[in-house]
Amino acid sequence: MIRVLASDGMEASAVAKLRELGYEVVEQFYEPEELAQKVKEYDVLVVRSATKVRVPVIDSAADGGKLKLVIRGGVGVDNIDVKYAEEKGITVRNTPNASSASVAELAIGHMFSLSRFIGIANATMREGAWNKKKYEGTEIAGKTLGLIGMGRIARETAKRAYALGMKIIYTRRSGKCCELPEEWKYVSMDELLKSADFVSLHMPAPADKKPIFTKEVFEMMKPTAFLVNTARGVLIDEDALCDALDNGTIAGAALDVFAEEPTKNERLCKHPKVSITPHIGGSTKEAQSRIGEEIVDIITGFFK
Repeated sequence: MIRVLASDGMEASAVAKLRELGYEVVEQFYEPEELAQKVKEYDVLVVRSATKVRVPVIDSAADGGKLKLVIRGGVGVDNIDVKYAEEKGITVRNTPNASSASVAELAIGHMFSLSRFIGIANATMREGAWNKKKYEGTEIAGKTLGLIGMGRIARETAKRAYALGMKIIYTRRSGKCCELPEEWKYVSMDELLKSADFVSLHMPAPADKKPIFTKEVFEMMKPTAFLVNTARGVLIDEDALCDALDNGTIAGAALDVFAEEPTKNERLCKHPKVSITPHIGGSTKEAQSRIGEEIVDIITGFFK
């Protein structure tokens, strides 16, 4: 019997489907040292973002010779040493299609939160304040959304923003996309930073793990601009961001991801110009169902 360890849990219908097909599924989280031992007992390891599949775990799994497949239930695989795993004969897969719409909707939601003070107004009203005159917002229709990266989530975000009347510009390392609507304009990184009213990040973590958005980058943005990050926390220098918000270098920021998770950065979490959520981009019932379906398809296809 093929054994599957879902270390960060799995959607119930996916577990039921796999068991129905004859797979053994165990839902149990292990700390790294214990995981390195337990993983030897399984053919498949399914993780979300909490479990880190690093060299010691991979070495142990390779020594055991049983583990053949690691699946990241979600888009990013930053928590897995992918190249090393594959060098050891362990296949790594993810579920890139399942949560794109959910993350895109959260990005749009954060744009509304920033432009209309939804988050901070909610907080201050709970404290008894009535800041009606203080929270004069701005409409997002007619504003320019700059997307850094143009993968699945960025495209879903752009579709929704365009339908709301926003102008779309984008940049990416590999250049212009030929299959996108003509109205979506490819620009350089510098031009995007200087002209976008909202900058939304949709890029992987850099290989060196050093922030892309530093003091110098914030200074290139418009003082009325908002930054939205639903991609990778490491992309942003969090101290530099707080400084930029304090100095009025940019108008606000929305974050669903952080350099350290759970984040302990109180300055960031309590900043009045920040709309903040605890990495819930893919946390919708619909996305979880699709992730589960993709995981089942990957496992059953792999072990045909």
